[in-house]
Order: sequence, then C-alpha cells, then structure tokens
Amino acid sequence: MPTINVAALAEADIPGAVKAIQEAFADDPYNNWVFDKSNPCTQFNAQRNAASLGIRCRWGMRNGIFHVAKEEGSDQVLGVACWLRPQKADKPQSWNDWLEDWKLWLNQVSMNLYYGRGGLIVKRYYIWKEAQAQAQSSVWTDPRGYYFLNIMVVVPEAQGKGVGRQMMKAVTDQADAEGMNCYLESSRDKPNMQIYGRFGFRFAKELECDDHGTAIKLFAMVREPNASPQDN
Repeated sequence: MPTINVAALAEADIPGAVKAIQEAFADDPYNNWVFDKSNPCTQFNAQRNAASLGIRCRWGMRNGIFHVAKEEGSDQVLGVACWLRPQKADKPQSWNDWLEDWKLWLNQVSMNLYYGRGGLIVKRYYIWKEAQAQAQSSVWTDPRGYYFLNIMVVVPEAQGKGVGRQMMKAVTDQADAEGMNCYLESSRDKPNMQIYGRFGFRFAKELECDDHGTAIKLFAMVREPNASPQDN
C-alpha cells in the first residue's frame, strides 16, 4: 500500500484542496440549505466558490492548522483537514486576529465585486452561526478552549486507505499530549457520527437551523483527551 504523507497546506496545494472540498460538499445537506441553487439570479457558481475557498485556504494557512494528505511521490491531494486552535474563553481578541478577520472580509468583498453574488443565502448563514454559538456555549465547558475540526474531507478514490485516520491523528495526538478537548460539527448523523466515534468523538448536542420551516440539523461532537472509540 502506498505511503500516505500528511503535511501543512502549501500554496501549490490549494487548487487540489479546493477541488477535494468542492467534491465532498457537492451534495452536503448544509451546503444545499445555505446555497440557493434554484434561483437563476443568484445561482451557485463553482468558479466563484473555488475563489472563495482559495481565500479561506490562505486564511487557514495563516491562522489554523491546515493539512493535506498525499501519496508519497504524488502531488494529488487526497484529503484535506482544517482545525482551529483552542482559544481561551476569557482571552480578548488579539490585534492580529482582528486584522485577519478584516483581511478575510475585504478579500471576500473584492471577490464579490469581481464575480457577483454566488447563491449564498446570507440569512441562513447567520441562522447557522447563531445555532452554533448557542451549542458551543453549552458544550464548551473547558475554559482553555477546544481544537475545532472545521473541515475534514477525503476524495472518494482514497477512502478506506487510512487517509482520514492519519489526518485526524495529526491533531488529536497533539491534543492528547496537551490534555485538550476537540470539537466538530457534522451535517450528517449517518454514517459520520459512527466514523468520528472511532476516533473518540461522542455526540454532544443537536443544532437545528430553521428558516421558517426549511430546516437542517447538525450534530455537535466532543472528544476528550485520550478518548476511547465511542458508539454514537
């Protein structure tokens, strides 16, 4: 079996990472809920979405833990994982974080001016953010913060080869060594919660995002340090 290497995302990896993310989220429940694919005036634009993901990849390279998995000797991106580092509950936002937030916003505005609207239903995005904030306020009981798994995808042809396990362990091993908790949100209960349960994540809370009857559910999961596999 070829050797799988997990390394920090580099600029040259971004097109492959974007492609992998788009493939993984093509029929994702959250993606389908937050993007209006039925309105021709604001139809989802794959090129615009790729540009947006590229901006977020670069932000993640600077501010998060952004990994890609590739076979040894190959440049093809087989998997992508992005984690946000723990933030202490009582720690004020740093100047660097403030500047990075503004830089991300300005880049997104520039992209919107160039490409136009891309189908995002902004109201639903904020419905999700509110539900997320409520979930985290009740689930995040450790004042030291949590490693937050923001993205984890493996391209279809690489699934079952241990790619996801290696990307997961790259950060959960670090969290275990530091005695820190991890957190994620899944847009599917089956089979995702069972898969994440193998890495020690347990179901913690259900997030319901409801836009006047058009709703989706997300599933918050938490992993304690050195957690055993869970049966979710």
